[in-house]
Amino acid sequence: MPETKQTAFVFAKPHANTPAFLAKIKEKFDEKGISIVSEGEIDGKTIDAKGYIDQHYYAIASKATIMKPKELNIPTDKFKEFAGEEWSTVLEENRAFNAMDVQAELKINAEELDTLWAGVKKAKKLVKFGGGFYCGLVSEPTESKPEAKKIYTFNAFFMSMRGKFTDPKGSVHYYVVTFDPAKLAWADFRGKVLGPTDPATAPADLLRGIVNSDWKELGLTAAPDTGDNGVHASASPFEGLAERVNWLGQDMEKDEFASKLLAAGIPKAMLEAWSVDPQVTLPGGDGKKGSLFDQLEDMDIDDCIAKCKEIHAAQ
Repeated sequence: MPETKQTAFVFAKPHANTPAFLAKIKEKFDEKGISIVSEGEIDGKTIDAKGYIDQHYYAIASKATIMKPKELNIPTDKFKEFAGEEWSTVLEENRAFNAMDVQAELKINAEELDTLWAGVKKAKKLVKFGGGFYCGLVSEPTESKPEAKKIYTFNAFFMSMRGKFTDPKGSVHYYVVTFDPAKLAWADFRGKVLGPTDPATAPADLLRGIVNSDWKELGLTAAPDTGDNGVHASASPFEGLAERVNWLGQDMEKDEFASKLLAAGIPKAMLEAWSVDPQVTLPGGDGKKGSLFDQLEDMDIDDCIAKCKEIHAAQ
């Protein structure tokens, strides 16, 4: 039986969490027939303590804040080619840190780390191990500091973005929304309600276009950009499920969409593993892998369930 409603998770980002912009979000939802099931505020302290933003951007954040270097899957040959030394030696000598821990090691804050990482990038003292997985040399002996050690860190660029969400003075305002796929396709929910990632290219009547042109009147303190682009929304029904579980502690077995996936034969343990956007074996039998979330992007609910079944069968 076809699903009549599909559910997404939406939030106004900290820089745009103003009463005026929240009113614009609700106006746009009303205009497009999008119903708000629930809404609320999550402050920066809670986002920090609960690790909500780390889980939200897990593929990137896992290397920066969640996992320790010894837990990372480092391609040792590629590391040696980049660093001129063995990864095992670096681990033994405790010279690799995630981006959160390296701040304490180098006695710097997140803003200083962001500046340091920019310099590392400019000097090409970093290596890309995979999608969203970077290693940078952030300390080494110099004439002025011959005692300095060679120290490496991972995905330090994430810390600046994380800080915007974990600022104790800030918060996000979230909405759980539903809409009828017969009247509003998921692709149109993102493309004709929110608009493109870069707000400068968004049509003026879409949410990101509105925040781009009217940011001063809406009470923002700075113009938006591709990171601070006003609003986030789930990219698929499955991503919406993952976000509800993460941000709201939703029990999968009590979630309507999750119950349909479970009924389709996908185990709960797999759904939980999929919630952090892992690389999965793609259908087709050639062994290729790809992002789980990318495979489901912009699919309406019935197609999303069917695709999840295909992906499950391919594992």
